[in-house]
Amino acid sequence: MKTVSRVGLGALLAAVFMSAAVAQTSARPYDPSAPKTRAEVKADLAAWRAAGYDPLDWINYPDNAQRAGRIVAARRAQGAGGSMTQ
Repeated sequence: MKTVSRVGLGALLAAVFMSAAVAQTSARPYDPSAPKTRAEVKADLAAWRAAGYDPLDWINYPDNAQRAGRIVAARRAQGAGGSMTQ
């Protein structure tokens, strides 16, 4: 076997193993009790703000948080291909 074909085979095997590792980490199920990364927390806050939540609006606090929570949950269910009724 030539050296070039061994290098190519090694690169192919490395690519297969790396893609399997990436697929395994990105396919983890949603667990609300699991610790979140900083990027996940920022993405959650951005989603809530896009749904109309204002963390500084303390006068309407329970209502605006619940409404934004329902909107975010519905958007996530719609993005996951599921359906959620309100």
